[in-house]
This record gives sequence, structure tokens and C-alpha cells, in this order.
Amino acid sequence: MTAYPRALERLIEAFSGFPGVGRRTAERLAFHVLQMDEPEAQEIARALSGAREGTRRCSECFNVGETERCEVCEDSSRDGRVLCVVEEPRDVWAIEKAGVFRGRYHVLLGRLNPAEGYGPEHLTVPALLERVRRTGVEEVILATDPDLEGDGTALYVAEQLGGTGARVTRLARGVPTGSAIEYLNRAILADALEGRRDLVPRPRTKPR
Repeated sequence: MTAYPRALERLIEAFSGFPGVGRRTAERLAFHVLQMDEPEAQEIARALSGAREGTRRCSECFNVGETERCEVCEDSSRDGRVLCVVEEPRDVWAIEKAGVFRGRYHVLLGRLNPAEGYGPEHLTVPALLERVRRTGVEEVILATDPDLEGDGTALYVAEQLGGTGARVTRLARGVPTGSAIEYLNRAILADALEGRRDLVPRPRTKPR
């Protein structure tokens, strides 16, 4: 035998498309699926289909929800003057579970990574700028991951926000370098949000 059956190869290729999944891991996942009982395998198929059909991007912040606007955007008790910018929807859930932030969010749907061909055109920055100007946001907290790509993305977004008049801050370095927002505990997130710093110098007010 020199190749897998075509149906199995398609499944391996599908798993290989997942972030961080190489060929060997994809093969193990595919063979695991083949060993499942039929009801279990069908349940996974239904779950995949249901997740695709039952969710959508929020028209305001690009988070994942079940309706046109997500729960956070629909919550009138949230502080619309403060906007927390994150890379992915999972980062929204991480901060929400910590219970340390009561503003609103904006999801970039990625981050700058030239090595993987991910540039500014892939991010939702134009929608962010329009939203900041339209809704009168006073502060934008850049909560991208504290690593090389996350820092580069934060600097790019900060530059784009320069003419909006909003205060632009970055999470404090209580967040360990190289970590991911989704894996941080409540205490670290609370300290990072509380100790956030200005990323772009604020214009000085002229003395009267």
C-alpha cells in the first residue's frame, strides 16, 4: 500500500488545516474517528454542522454569537466608552470569565504575522476605526497577546487610532511575555487591566 484510501486522506487533510495540527497529529485524529462507534462519529458531525449553522459574527464587534449582535453588544449596562481590542473571540470569553471588565469588545479576527501571510488587510481595523469615531469611544485597551506578533499588532492598531482622539492603552506587563490571553487566570487579567498604560502619548492640554 502506497497511499491511504481517498476518503481517509481527505479527512487527514481536513484535520491538517487546523491551527497547530501537523500531518502526524492529523493522521492520529483521523484514525481515532474511524475507531469510534457510529453514533459517536455522527454526533461529532452534527456538532460541527450545528456550530457552523447556529453561530454568526456579531455585526458590531465581530465576536461569535447566535444573533446579529452578541450578548455583550446587546447589554445596555456595559460601558460603551471603553473598548477592549482582542485577537480572537476566545479572548473575549477568557476576559468575561475573569469578571474583571465591564466595557465592550472589538475582535480583530487575527493578528499580524507576515511569515504566515497574515497582513493588515486581514484584520477588522477599518471597522474598529469607524466604530470608535461613530460611538465616541474614549479609551481603547489593546489586549493582544504579549508576544512578538501580538506586540506588533498592538503597535499597528495604535498607529491607526492616532487620529481618533481616543486614549490608547496596552495591558500591563503583569501578563507574562509569550503567553496567551485565553490561558491567563482572573488575578493576572485583573492586574493587567488595572495597570494598563498609554501606548500612544496623549496630547497635552494648553494652559489657559
